[in-house]
Amino acid sequence: MFSLFDVSRRCMLGVLVLVCLHSGAVYAQSPAPIKLALIEGLSGPFGNTGEAVVRNIVWAIERVNARGGVKTALGNQLLQLERYDSKGQSEEALSALKSAIDDGAQVVLQGNSSANAAALIDAINKHNEREPSQRVLFLNYSAVDPTLTNEKCSFWHFRFDAHADMRMTALMQVLAEDKKLKSAYLIGQDYSFGQAVLREAKRQLAEQRPDVAVVGEELHPMGRGEDFLPYAAKIKASGAQAVITGNWGNDLTLLVKAARESGFEGKFYTFYGNALGAPAALGEAGIDRVIAVADWLPNVPGKASAAFYQTFRQRFNKPSEDYVHVRMQLMIEALAQAIEKSATHTLQGLMAVAPLGIDPSDAFSKLSAIHKAFMADFPKANKLSAGMSGDYKEAIAHGATHIRIGSSILGSR
Repeated sequence: MFSLFDVSRRCMLGVLVLVCLHSGAVYAQSPAPIKLALIEGLSGPFGNTGEAVVRNIVWAIERVNARGGVKTALGNQLLQLERYDSKGQSEEALSALKSAIDDGAQVVLQGNSSANAAALIDAINKHNEREPSQRVLFLNYSAVDPTLTNEKCSFWHFRFDAHADMRMTALMQVLAEDKKLKSAYLIGQDYSFGQAVLREAKRQLAEQRPDVAVVGEELHPMGRGEDFLPYAAKIKASGAQAVITGNWGNDLTLLVKAARESGFEGKFYTFYGNALGAPAALGEAGIDRVIAVADWLPNVPGKASAAFYQTFRQRFNKPSEDYVHVRMQLMIEALAQAIEKSATHTLQGLMAVAPLGIDPSDAFSKLSAIHKAFMADFPKANKLSAGMSGDYKEAIAHGATHIRIGSSILGSR
């Protein structure tokens, strides 16, 4: 049984939320929670980064649910998070997506790997075309390869982070002012995102600081937990005054630890130097020498910012948990607002198809009873779309107001 809605607003995310969240079963009982599937690497070399994501999204969902959840045409609905471990691998992410959809997930959340995000976009596009009654949205909080919103731009994919080229532009604004800098070493993880970072770093250096020599360029295997001292030795031997990197997770932490141990005294221009474990790895050696691109930091002045951070630390008070992503809060809030805006659409009634192998008259008799009970809560939902070319007479006999008889009119297709 499916909801019928009179679409009266065209806010893109709101409409897509409406399509995805109200394509499932509708019952007269208390509305079921809206399931969100987090597909992320929760084990393996980046497991700690995945768990940091979990904490932030759990907290964001708790904040929404604490005020009663989201208001929909069916009443207040809570958000429910389900976790799926991709182990950082695209194949595992695709398997997790299938499981999440089978479990009734309506929104997919992912971000720690642009390669995984690309695989999910392709799979979700195909699924939504193949199964329009089970469409899902993809909300991306940190997969920032520019191709994801350029060549792979998808109607169902929303990113809540600046992409790699934007982040590099922010870094270059600072680097361009450092007139003493004359040499830089480029190092990154060997996959789509890391390659994009190095490519854009070279382009922007040539454009904005052609006097800065690139004295080394290297891509290393991702997430191998390897010894970074050989890389640090190369960086130091190159004479580089700065390192430019998009590394994240343990690959960043191990890199900066190795650089410190090797005696490298240059600057780090990073995308995630403020990220989980990196400040502790750098220690005092990082003061005035590490530049990071961030949408928010705990020391941003203001009462609202301080209260926001303090609330998070009250919820997660271990030193190892001290990493809050404001964009993940904004992502969940944006989803909640979009759902509530979609609730302004008018619920018109129910739609159903008689199950195969069951007498249509019996099925439509039960549907009629369900519809009457449903109208006790939603009296304006008086439309009942039921019956197709082979059973429309039985449907009409049990109160159908709309029938679908395309085959009778156009013939079998």
